[in-house]
Amino acid sequence: MRFSIFWLFLLLPGFLLAQKNQQKVDVQLTPWHNNGALVQLPDNYAAGNERYPLIMFLHGKSKAGTDIGKLALEGIPYWLDKGAKLDAVSPADGKLYKFIVVCPQALEWGLTPVQVNYVLDQMIKRYRVDTSRVYLTGYSAGGWATVMAITENQQISGRFAAAVPMSPATIDAPNEKRFNLVSKANIHCWYFGGEEEINFLETAQRYADSTNKYKPGLARVTTTPYRHCCWKEFYDPAFRQEGMSIYEWMLQYKKEP
Repeated sequence: MRFSIFWLFLLLPGFLLAQKNQQKVDVQLTPWHNNGALVQLPDNYAAGNERYPLIMFLHGKSKAGTDIGKLALEGIPYWLDKGAKLDAVSPADGKLYKFIVVCPQALEWGLTPVQVNYVLDQMIKRYRVDTSRVYLTGYSAGGWATVMAITENQQISGRFAAAVPMSPATIDAPNEKRFNLVSKANIHCWYFGGEEEINFLETAQRYADSTNKYKPGLARVTTTPYRHCCWKEFYDPAFRQEGMSIYEWMLQYKKEP
């Protein structure tokens, strides 16, 4: 029996990888579908009753499915798997914050706005989330899912304080006409796009411009030297632009009561 179990685990490297420094949980994506997600709680979560900022990270198309181990190959789950800490000091108040991080896995492509909303509801119900500091980020199909969520309707967009879409795929045509929702919700957005992925870079710039049309300065774009890849570099807590990581940048913003 020991021998069989040993070889079984050797055949499941993705499962083992996904468990390192992150907890696998089941989340409801629709009334009829559940799937896995990776969650990391702050290291002092059990020590008190504090509420924590939440980051929801959305993966690219190739990481969709049911193999949760694939999530740890890119983006935030990659760094959490390596033992990195996302703890950051907010430039706005000088305080150190620790994050609750949830990385839900879509069954295909990326999460729809309704699914993002479902997952957020469950995270708030299960954990002590500071609902004034909920942040959304993702790359490629996850960038699409991020922008879709903040342009879907006023109820969903109103839940997020900031968003970091990287190399977003083109969103649905109706959503392209609803960037006024981002302005109304005062969602600060930091887009990324690469010089070698010109369509994605142009898409990122168009969405930033569509936001800034309603409220100048609400969205910004960073141009990278890359093709459609390499997002883990920008999710690295050590990455800085203008003196800030994306985590420090997020913490500048919170929803007002």
